[in-house]
Amino acid sequence: MKRPASAMGIAALALGAAVAASAQVRETQRLAACRSVLEAIANMPEGIPRDLLARAQCVAVVPGVKKIALGVGGRYGKGAVTCRKDGGRGPWGPPAMIELGGPSIGLQIGGQSADYVFLVMNPKGIDHLLRSKFTLGADASVAAGPKGRNAEVATDLQLHAEILTYSRTRGLFAGVSLEGAIVKQDRNANEQVYGEAVEARDLLIFIKADRRVPAAARELVDVLRELSPPRPEP
Repeated sequence: MKRPASAMGIAALALGAAVAASAQVRETQRLAACRSVLEAIANMPEGIPRDLLARAQCVAVVPGVKKIALGVGGRYGKGAVTCRKDGGRGPWGPPAMIELGGPSIGLQIGGQSADYVFLVMNPKGIDHLLRSKFTLGADASVAAGPKGRNAEVATDLQLHAEILTYSRTRGLFAGVSLEGAIVKQDRNANEQVYGEAVEARDLLIFIKADRRVPAAARELVDVLRELSPPRPEP
């Protein structure tokens, strides 16, 4: 017996709504995982130097990255990035969703996953975030970030890098080189989070004052606002 067209249409709409709701839950969980990584690192005595974080213009977090293939293999993970408003001196703005792929340095199949944190230190680094994708070490200069209470021990390479990178694995936190890793915009996830198609530049640079920011995104930004409030005017 054939089902009436109206019934099939209703079923299709219901299925579409369920898929959309599932995707929104998934992105909410991603933002919550990013927040948890930042909170954990903030409580480590040898975490990211606060004065270095104060100079960062953007912060990206990619939690739970694992190796995805045998042999040389690769890594894959999804996270979020947020930038300071007002030319890098103001409060943190709404996050844009990103993907990370590339060589699986330091990761083993089926082993412990790694959480990655990037500090974007200057406008050139931000420019890379606005591309559809870029490669660390090739398109953007990158270095393993220093850790501790302050950044006085930073090397010349670290001081001049556009992006500083960190890894947390098995509870251990350290600066790690991520040369060869590919960072991509996740436009589909942005649409799920904000309820409309939105480009990274409209979240990281040209920020609408009336943009609806969901609770999970606000909670991630709130952690950064507490760790590193707006910088005072020179």
